[in-house]
Amino acid sequence: MNRRQLLQTAAALPAFSAAAAQQKQIRITGVETDVLKRPPGTPIYDAIHKLSVDSGSVVLRLRTDAGITGWADVSFGMIAGGPRVVETILQQEVKPVLMGQDPAFPRRIRSELWKALEYNGVGGVVQFAIAAVDIAVWDILGKSAGLPVYKMLGAYRDRMPVYSMCGWYYDNDDDLSRYRRSLTQAMEQGYHAVKIKVGRGPIDDDVRRIKLALDVAGKGKRVMVDANQVFNRNDALRRGRIYQEMGCFWYEEPLPPHEMEGYAELAHELDIRIATGENLATKYAFADLIARRGADVVQPDNRRAGGVTEWMEIAAIADGYGLELASHGGSATNLNMLLAMPNAIYMETSGTRKLVDGEMAAPEEPGMSSEVPEADIRRFKV
Repeated sequence: MNRRQLLQTAAALPAFSAAAAQQKQIRITGVETDVLKRPPGTPIYDAIHKLSVDSGSVVLRLRTDAGITGWADVSFGMIAGGPRVVETILQQEVKPVLMGQDPAFPRRIRSELWKALEYNGVGGVVQFAIAAVDIAVWDILGKSAGLPVYKMLGAYRDRMPVYSMCGWYYDNDDDLSRYRRSLTQAMEQGYHAVKIKVGRGPIDDDVRRIKLALDVAGKGKRVMVDANQVFNRNDALRRGRIYQEMGCFWYEEPLPPHEMEGYAELAHELDIRIATGENLATKYAFADLIARRGADVVQPDNRRAGGVTEWMEIAAIADGYGLELASHGGSATNLNMLLAMPNAIYMETSGTRKLVDGEMAAPEEPGMSSEVPEADIRRFKV
């Protein structure tokens, strides 16, 4: 390096330092929310729920003094009042904690939110609010760095295997024609795995649905079954043996989430993978389940489990025990997290047409890709 080059390099240093300092000084300056309500869709059913009737969400935007906005969207598929409750928590309880915070400290923010909210409980809709904040904070960080968040977390892969949640129960479908059509469409869209609902009727009905799914999927494709908490321990074990013999890939949520001992019994007695976790809140509940050897596949939900920061810790605990992980739900938010987890095996989706060999490519946009289109906000805002 000659003298002129040295002087030019030295002259550039203050500007670089100023830019770095500016990045360190980002502060949250505003917390904005909108409640959205979408028109009722065609009812679909699992073993215990009726969904797609009261569908709404709360959209969160975290404004910063750097002009970067972090987004999150918390959806509800069946509880009409849920979004308004989460919005109240965000505006009344969360906002005072967030104002002036540096989004570069997501774990500290989570800790302070926990302290501020624990008197109300740290599960349920309170956890929905904490998760929304964490997702929006990571959206800010990704945008600030100019990277999709999965790369900031330490990417493991750049595409993710996905399955289609398509095998619902439908009204007036005794002949299973709608059920068959949904499975056929999933195969035409390029899926290599599908999940179906079981447990709403007798075991003969389950067998009928599984046989049809296996037939439509064809050789080399996978079929998962999901019972949505409907069984007691005896029924769960009895039906699980049948699902296992039929060649189902996993057996999801056969028991209520608090039945940790029951899950451990099932996992010990059955060879089929036991999958559960969508209704567990925080890494502490997952650690209890995992330590009891109650699951083979853990399934965090990006609303209940606590957001990006908590998800990564849940994945690490599961990986330490040699367990696999799959998401409950599917979106670019889930995708960013799963791509950074070595033990992630599937993302749940429905109806996507952007598949290559049964996999979805990584998002390219900086941040979490969690923004909600302004047209949707204008159209569905309450």
